[in-house]
Amino acid sequence: MTQRAELATVMDRLAVDELITEYAVAVDDGDWTVYQELFTAGGRADYRSAGGIEGDAGQVAGWLAENLAVFAMRQHLIVNRRVRFGLLDHDTGDTARVRADYLNPMRFTGDGAPTAPDLVCGGRYDFALLRTPEGWRLREVVVHEKWRRLPPETTPAP
Repeated sequence: MTQRAELATVMDRLAVDELITEYAVAVDDGDWTVYQELFTAGGRADYRSAGGIEGDAGQVAGWLAENLAVFAMRQHLIVNRRVRFGLLDHDTGDTARVRADYLNPMRFTGDGAPTAPDLVCGGRYDFALLRTPEGWRLREVVVHEKWRRLPPETTPAP
């Protein structure tokens, strides 16, 4: 590989990493306009393993906006990112796949000052990306929730 090709690969990896970070920030901040802009035209997301829906980015953004509104605090941590270029069907060299693990603590609205999260879940994301004239965009996001922890049931004092 030449230095020019190696530099291009490094630049692509940085751009892909930035896109995944922007995805997490958009979800955590509830910025559904930015969330939708991160996808290609016709891009889709599948949250069924976490009790959600599967659909185009607009449909899923609407569902997320409604269902995540009960959480005053959300913090996606997307780690162990494995990036592979050129792995989608009909590859033209402008595609990538990212598999990454996530940890997601959330705090319900109305619980007072944010302290410990009320719900924590974890799992793995599968991202399919496509290079577009606007840069790298998400073609598909699939969530594989592996576990969920709810707060212990509390009994009111007599």
